[in-house]
Amino acid sequence: MRYITGAVAFGAALVLGTLATTAQAVAAPAQPARSGGLYAPSELVLTVGQGESRATATVQRAVTLSCTPVATGSHPAAKAACTQLRAVSGDFGAVINTASGRVCTKEWAPVVVTADGVWQGKRVSYTYTFANSCAMNAGSGSVFVF
Repeated sequence: MRYITGAVAFGAALVLGTLATTAQAVAAPAQPARSGGLYAPSELVLTVGQGESRATATVQRAVTLSCTPVATGSHPAAKAACTQLRAVSGDFGAVINTASGRVCTKEWAPVVVTADGVWQGKRVSYTYTFANSCAMNAGSGSVFVF
């Protein structure tokens, strides 16, 4: 009888030990890896859409842009876009007023560009409406040309 009681106690200890180990592994979820290191995050989602405002525009294209520590993302000219944003300290108003010698028609076919995300640790939500795609390509440098 002693052997049965000892075997049951040993079996119960094994089961409880296994459950305790499993509970500890589940209770401590893994921390996500930080990709920025010591740099403040600069990760944006840029969109171009047809319409007169952010609320009514139909998004035609969207890209991601990360400028920290190096330029990456789905933006086709990520390095040039990050360089332009760094030159104006992330001021999208200065980006869209880039001087160009390009002449455009005065037709009204509005194009809305947006930038949402984080620039050097600060939340960004920017919208601008160009008169047409020619005006957008002429006045936005490389940030919104994708």
